[in-house]
Amino acid sequence: MNHMSEVVQQLKEEREHTQNQLQCIDEALAALGGGSSNGSSRTISAARRRRISLAQKARWAKHKAKPKPTISAAGRRRIAAAQRARWAKLKRAA
Repeated sequence: MNHMSEVVQQLKEEREHTQNQLQCIDEALAALGGGSSNGSSRTISAARRRRISLAQKARWAKHKAKPKPTISAAGRRRIAAAQRARWAKLKRAA
């Protein structure tokens, strides 16, 4: 039983040591200004957010307005004829 009480005592000491370390880390974080990653705590006004949003929407609208490449009817006919020829060749071979 004596051995068990020594183990419990060691664990309590370790816990106290770890709590002290955590307290030091918390104090260091508080001294550095909290937890902001880039050191900046600026906020953007609602008007600025709206202008950014409208600008991004305009960029997307410009991008979506570009015509998508399409294939002509003659091109589709050539592709279909070539595909039919490939299938016919496979059927003849089988």
